[in-house]
Amino acid sequence: MRFRFLVAAGTASLCASVATIAEVQAGAFGLREQSTQAQGLAFAGAASGSGGVSSMFWNPATITMNPGFVAEQNFTYIGLSSEIRPAPGTNPGFARLGGSGELGQGALVPAGATSYQMNDRLWLGLSTGAPFGLVTKPNQVWAGEVYGRSSRIFSLAINPVIGFKVNEWLSIAAGPNIEYFRLTLRQALPVPGLLPTAYPSSFLKGESWGVGFTAGATLTPRDGTVLGIGYRSSVHHDIDGSIGVPLLALAPLAGQVRARLNTPDKLSVGLTQAVSPVARVNLGFEWDNWSRLGTIGIVSKTLGLPVNTLPLNYKDGFTYAIGAEYDASPNLTLRTGFAYETSPIDFRNRSVRLPDGDRYIASVGASYRWSRQLTLNLAYSHFFLDRSRILAGLGRDYNVGNIAFAGVVDSSADIVSVGFRYVFGAQPAPAPAPLVRKW
Repeated sequence: MRFRFLVAAGTASLCASVATIAEVQAGAFGLREQSTQAQGLAFAGAASGSGGVSSMFWNPATITMNPGFVAEQNFTYIGLSSEIRPAPGTNPGFARLGGSGELGQGALVPAGATSYQMNDRLWLGLSTGAPFGLVTKPNQVWAGEVYGRSSRIFSLAINPVIGFKVNEWLSIAAGPNIEYFRLTLRQALPVPGLLPTAYPSSFLKGESWGVGFTAGATLTPRDGTVLGIGYRSSVHHDIDGSIGVPLLALAPLAGQVRARLNTPDKLSVGLTQAVSPVARVNLGFEWDNWSRLGTIGIVSKTLGLPVNTLPLNYKDGFTYAIGAEYDASPNLTLRTGFAYETSPIDFRNRSVRLPDGDRYIASVGASYRWSRQLTLNLAYSHFFLDRSRILAGLGRDYNVGNIAFAGVVDSSADIVSVGFRYVFGAQPAPAPAPLVRKW
């Protein structure tokens, strides 16, 4: 019966995830918003359990830190503000069309995790969420329209795991990661004889299912110290899709297409250290292997020949975080954190679809224990992004008809997350203190 509850709780989270289009907030089109609790720490210590049951996303072995039957659900609103203004160097015929307007789109990102302790050694768990996502939509007519009119990436990951407590200081866990990936990209198609304001749109869209895995371990060398390391493998996607063009002369380039995409693998390391009975310091490090994406070829199923490319050519991404939490009372815990992320996107590979850059993240959060079974979580983060530049056209990776576009990007983001943790049944009694005999 309890195992069926585990599946039901995971399914509820899955349904919420399917209903939502996510927006990028973790470098390139990655999403880190999987835990309200960890967000309050700027995700410091997420791999060592600072995110509660939801830490499974970074390190599945953290499941063994949660006794009994526990479920968490998180809802995060991402409010991204981004605008691209044309700069000197833009083709004069397009510069007069003006900037992108508000490029960012608000999005609600749900994520959930559930764990069930089978016995004193074995745990089962299930997490669901969106590891990747992107929504950008500039003005329909603007100076960079031939490089992007709208971009959408949606993903869904279903990750059942098995955790095993080897002994009092070592736990391990692993599980398959079943992932759905879908993208839709639109841009203006330059047509001779038409003004740029009248250019029609072409599109590329496709979807795929793929399977990878997650694995991890936690070490507790002494009371109050937890070291965690987790790994999410790359997922290979054979994307089936189509290209649409509005002109009969370009019909051979349209129709059914295929592409191969390998998502980046992720390595997460976390350290949680108690500095007093009511205070803890958390450290975090993440490596995302974005460089494996390279340039993605788009191949016509009919012709068997390449008809287009997506020249991503990202670098690897790195994130460094520090956070602290304080138990202000038996029912209230306060958190704060700061993170710095080096983006996989720079001037060399930045596009109007994803004008990302290095970022600084400041976070605060709190948990309130409403009852013995229910805990409420809240977090807020602000993202500071450096002003950045874009250059597309002749001699660049992104080049459409040698139409030059130069732009300046200003971006920031505000993120609010709410969540809850529910412990089913009576909480297990704490382990008795060891008996010390005096001789």
